[in-house]
Amino acid sequence: MAPDARSPAQKEPVIGLALGSGSARGWAHIGVIEELEALGVRPQIVAGTSIGALVGAVYVSGQLKEFSEWVRQLTARDVFGLLDIKFAGGMVKGEKLFGLFMEQHKNPKIEGLDQKFISIATEMLTGREIWITHGPILSAARASCAMPGLFSPVQHDERWMLDGGLVNPVPVSAARAAGAQLIIAVNLNVQLIGTHLSRTSRQQVESDAATATAEEKTIWQKVAEYFSAAEGEPPSFFDVIASSVNIMQDRITRSRMAGDPPEITLVPLLPDFALMDFHRAAEAIEEGRRLVQRNANDILTRIGRDPSTAAAEVGKGTAGI
Repeated sequence: MAPDARSPAQKEPVIGLALGSGSARGWAHIGVIEELEALGVRPQIVAGTSIGALVGAVYVSGQLKEFSEWVRQLTARDVFGLLDIKFAGGMVKGEKLFGLFMEQHKNPKIEGLDQKFISIATEMLTGREIWITHGPILSAARASCAMPGLFSPVQHDERWMLDGGLVNPVPVSAARAAGAQLIIAVNLNVQLIGTHLSRTSRQQVESDAATATAEEKTIWQKVAEYFSAAEGEPPSFFDVIASSVNIMQDRITRSRMAGDPPEITLVPLLPDFALMDFHRAAEAIEEGRRLVQRNANDILTRIGRDPSTAAAEVGKGTAGI
């Protein structure tokens, strides 16, 4: 009998989902989860880092459908309008964005959920990897979303936290420690662009600025200068930070996943997605769905199910998430 084969009498493994960091590319996590649910695959354990923590938190708290609809409607103007940029300090505080998010979403405590949830953060003072497994779920996710050069540090349980991607970009180890026997990992740290804005997004910013008021044009110009250098110019300060963080996270991801490899690794193909392309959610979500569809047979086989019996369900959607 093949190593992964299971008789009908055998129980399926405890499934863990490790959702990696990757800023705007993380909208692909939504499509991955939607299509896993369409296959009838519901992870008992969800571990997330940065954007993976945010999407994972929304999912396990039963709000993914509404969240998916909201992010699909975001425009470049919406995204930058939600960022409370402090140009003097070189940081986005994130209070406006996450404040609005918390107003619109439920914020249950992690320990009261049906699925286990772990949010990965980095303690700023010591550099320690912190696993947040209790308390309000959106606060736990916010603590993981403090990428250098994008969002400012967050105080959680009287400690200042940085982005979890600095220490554990794809949290396979956390899902494993929580009891997962089969882990599906979504790795966004491939095909990375070392800029905050892609060419497509810069064109959108310029288009929006063309129809804006004089005051708005000044703001849009600052946004463009803050996040990206113009075509042909040397990299901006924050482009350098973006590229450096991307390189670091890619190397950390390779090292950690080599030491503790997941049973299934999913890699979204988003070659022209930059860090701030949050308004391109529809593209990323659809790639996440296609990714699961391409790997459906392998996923079902490893779980111990016959792919032929579930084939009709692939791509039908997940209205009940």
